[in-house]
Amino acid sequence: MKELLKRTHMCGDLRSENIGEEVVLNGWVASYRNLGGLIFIDLRDKTGISQITFPDSSPEDLISAASHLRNEYVVGIRGKVVERSSKNPNIPTGDVEVIVRELSVYSKSETPPIYVKDDDQVSDALRLKYRYLDLRKQHMQNNLTLRHRITKATRDYFDKEGFTEVETPMLIKPTPEGARDYLVPSRINKGSFYALPQSPQMFKQLLMVGGTDRYIQIAKCFRDEDLRADRQPEFTQIDMEMSFADQEDIITMQEGYLKYLMKTVMNVEIETPLPRLSYEEAMNTYGSDKPDTRFGYKLVKLNEIVRGTEFKLFNDCLESGGLISGICIQKGGSKYSRKAIDKLTDLVKTYGLRGLVWIKPEENNINSSVNKFFDQEKLGEIVKAMDAVPGDLILIAADTCKHVLNGLGFLRRHIAEEMGLLDNSKYNFLWVVDFPLFEENEEGELKAMHHPFTSPKMEDVDKMESDPKSVKANAYDIVLNGFELGGGSIRIHDQEVQKIMFKTLGLTQEECEEKFGFFLEALKYGVPPHGGIAYGLDRMAMLLAGEDSIREVIAFPKNQNAQCMVSEAPGIASNEQLRELGLKLDIGI
Repeated sequence: MKELLKRTHMCGDLRSENIGEEVVLNGWVASYRNLGGLIFIDLRDKTGISQITFPDSSPEDLISAASHLRNEYVVGIRGKVVERSSKNPNIPTGDVEVIVRELSVYSKSETPPIYVKDDDQVSDALRLKYRYLDLRKQHMQNNLTLRHRITKATRDYFDKEGFTEVETPMLIKPTPEGARDYLVPSRINKGSFYALPQSPQMFKQLLMVGGTDRYIQIAKCFRDEDLRADRQPEFTQIDMEMSFADQEDIITMQEGYLKYLMKTVMNVEIETPLPRLSYEEAMNTYGSDKPDTRFGYKLVKLNEIVRGTEFKLFNDCLESGGLISGICIQKGGSKYSRKAIDKLTDLVKTYGLRGLVWIKPEENNINSSVNKFFDQEKLGEIVKAMDAVPGDLILIAADTCKHVLNGLGFLRRHIAEEMGLLDNSKYNFLWVVDFPLFEENEEGELKAMHHPFTSPKMEDVDKMESDPKSVKANAYDIVLNGFELGGGSIRIHDQEVQKIMFKTLGLTQEECEEKFGFFLEALKYGVPPHGGIAYGLDRMAMLLAGEDSIREVIAFPKNQNAQCMVSEAPGIASNEQLRELGLKLDIGI
């Protein structure tokens, strides 16, 4: 065991103004070069690297010890900061180096199974298996630091606004919230199960009943669902609730928070109030309820322009009450050949679309995939409606409203990425409001679009039973660059309205008591009007870090099979553990 050298500086902190100072640094050997007695190492910690030099004039025992250093050894050094003769403009510490007079080797390292550098090109599987090595990379440390700064700024802002941070239970009763619960068997109450919370929804509402007034929590949540780039089985919400507040109060509070957050964490000024779109406007214009507005490619409805033409696909679509809509890709005519358009067509088939019609306006002609069905005059009307000019590309879809909006919504963002229009230095926030209260599942049954505690608009309460599909929710989502950053609603505080909500969803009185009995009991004893919102912290950190996956901002994420590659969770329970829980496995289920 070597004596610990108490560091005076972090490796990434040294600058020209430190020249002449004696410093102590601790860290990992990032690289090693022996030039025949003159030894250089790059010493790395979470802040960056410093060049450390052992001149050939150093004592023999120091040179000998330095000659045995290798990558990822953990060392401490004491030495003097001097100006580098060969400066490195690519790193902040590139003007200086440290001439070592004392070295302490704390621990050695075998050759790592992955390179500890940002451009290592190693597989995701290896990165996750050796995450503790992957975390040494500068960009991973930067991401964790960014996440820390987000949570600190969040707590600071809401503390000043009178919010109280309260922890809610992790072992709760299974309730239907849209995704599968993770179940935890009870040893004491054999045959019964806890669920890990999908969100603290009911408990934060109970805190409002309990008079907390303004609540916030950085809350762990769990959902047993299929994974994707911005989804993990365990994730973190910035969760909050406010009493005696309406939608405008909550939106105003959140805009103040986002303005403070972006300035504090990113040094970016955003203008408030933020733009707002209704759900209907967002879907019809962008094909998404989380539209990316960093680029154009807006959807244009063409039903009336193409009505009465000889093209059977369009006529059949109109007769069945479908939608015909298009997007215009500026300067896309030369970018997308027929072969490239065929690839786009294959992509949108996964969204239910059977195909795409393309039109390319040229200087003296309009070329298209439907020239034999449309004359130049009618094609010209479409080109005019799409605000297209020569060199542009128009893509048109005709199908059910759902398929067209989903397909073109995907396509506009996919093409924008291929055209290089997704600028991660731009932060386009917007609100989407006026959601439907209900939506239909695949079986045609009504379900809550958000959750069953969302309040309807006051003017729509009387239609909840007679015309539920027309009822608008008192709900709002905050969107950033095509991602839902957070969502919330005003809650139902009237027990009679809550009963109507459950009835409309087809829940019997017995089912309501079984699933929500404790919550319904609380509604009997004086509930303040209240509402709230929850942000996805992982997604927020991903977007602000400019990453493509939330795994890049989570220290120990799961893989696509919901496995922790480091600890090898989930594991097998022993027969003794199963007997204690009163469980017996039947893998054949």
